[in-house]
Amino acid sequence: MPDVIQAARVLGLSSVSFLFALFLTPLVDRLLHRFQFNKQLRSKEQAPVFYELHKAKENTPTMGGIVIWATVLILALVFLILANLFGGYWSQLNFVDRAQTYLPLAAMAVAAGLGLLDDLMGVMRIGTNGGGLKMSQKLVVYLLLAIMGGLWFFYRLDWNVLYVPFFGNVDIGWWYIPFFVFIIVASAFSANETDGLDGLLGGVSLFSFGALTVVAFVLGRYDLAVFSGVTIGALLAFLWFNIYPARFFMGDTGSMALGITMGVIAMLTNTAIFLPFFAIIPVIESLSVIIQMTSKKLRGGKKVFISTPIHHHFEALGWKETTVTMRFWIVSAIFSALGLAFFFIARFL
Repeated sequence: MPDVIQAARVLGLSSVSFLFALFLTPLVDRLLHRFQFNKQLRSKEQAPVFYELHKAKENTPTMGGIVIWATVLILALVFLILANLFGGYWSQLNFVDRAQTYLPLAAMAVAAGLGLLDDLMGVMRIGTNGGGLKMSQKLVVYLLLAIMGGLWFFYRLDWNVLYVPFFGNVDIGWWYIPFFVFIIVASAFSANETDGLDGLLGGVSLFSFGALTVVAFVLGRYDLAVFSGVTIGALLAFLWFNIYPARFFMGDTGSMALGITMGVIAMLTNTAIFLPFFAIIPVIESLSVIIQMTSKKLRGGKKVFISTPIHHHFEALGWKETTVTMRFWIVSAIFSALGLAFFFIARFL
């Protein structure tokens, strides 16, 4: 199939995904509001700065990320069934491929399910302080998923090379497994930390998945490019309702699915080195948390930032929520473009 047709396939199915998610979102919204799946905010005692900034959002429903992964998984299943039943042109709509999209689809489904469980625990006030899993517990979950993925890539797919720009593929042997684990855990943790303002993670993820779509397309991984494009379409529909003031929050079911899937795609395309460019905001968000925790531990409780993740620091300085979100979107767009430029220079020069 010519590249121009493949490009039309990516763009067309991304548009279908947006329209489908736009239809699905009001249904999910009514469900979340009807059953009052409301976000339980951290108490004033636990996070005084955060509480003062966001106490008005106390009764906003969570788990809106269902829209994103449900759209991707439903469309993947529908087009797979139509391709098997009728073949022909329907086969061109199918993007379920053993070599390219089995793993990201499985990663998205498993991560979304685990995130949904955590969200439900929070809604029902189960867990530490009635708020679901602690971050340390989430990290254990991320670690287990990443180890399983790393073992699968290394032993089943025989992956043991890392692409280093201007040097090519470098055989790192069994070190590939811990590197894989680091990328997946870092992606999941960073996405979780970024999901703190209306539309922030959704918009940042648009640019990340947009860059990964371009990378997959250039590498000839067309089904993977379609998968990423379909995710973008679902994200756009989600943002239609999630930008300030949000009708609902993404929740862990969305952030965990996006973060882990992003990491898996980076590993599948062997472009993990470029991920700090494609996901610069999540990287900064997670680093701010690590710096803050380290400072408080080593400096007797002294903080570097007023509040973390860093988007709350800027809010505490007086920036409006929409200002923080839009500026972070701009930074994400610029660095994603820089990452793509770096990718093209390293690949073709």
